[in-house]
Amino acid sequence: MIDVGAHEGELFRALGPALGRGYGIEPRRKTTLEEPSFTVVPGYFPQVRPATGDWDAITLLAVLEHIPAVEQAALAEACHALLKPSGKVIITVPAKAVDHILAALRLVRLIDGMSLEEHFGFEPTDTPGIFPAPGFRLAHHGRFQAGLNHLFVFERTK
Repeated sequence: MIDVGAHEGELFRALGPALGRGYGIEPRRKTTLEEPSFTVVPGYFPQVRPATGDWDAITLLAVLEHIPAVEQAALAEACHALLKPSGKVIITVPAKAVDHILAALRLVRLIDGMSLEEHFGFEPTDTPGIFPAPGFRLAHHGRFQAGLNHLFVFERTK
């Protein structure tokens, strides 16, 4: 699995023995983190990525809304190139209402460091257009956390 925005590898650790191998990319890292079942490298996807494809899944959990629109097609193309046939792209993005909630919490100094300026006016409804047919098929879309977040699962088709 490739985890874009891997932070300290928390998702890999949570998967434990179910994780075959993991490759994480994290823009806020300064050094590479090497663990027996995974590696997290500093940098930005898709410029930084594994050298070879054939991956089962790529996760972008609360990441896509931070990618400028002009870079989204390259991100989707890289996902397609790295996934094996039937591989999945698993994405979570916040609903638009979350930006307003977070802005209010920041205003009263209850939160800090949420990178709201990087959301670029992202619309969750635009997500299927970033991963279009014929290369991808939308396998699932749902909402969770009282509708404040979207889950998208795309399957590589060709």
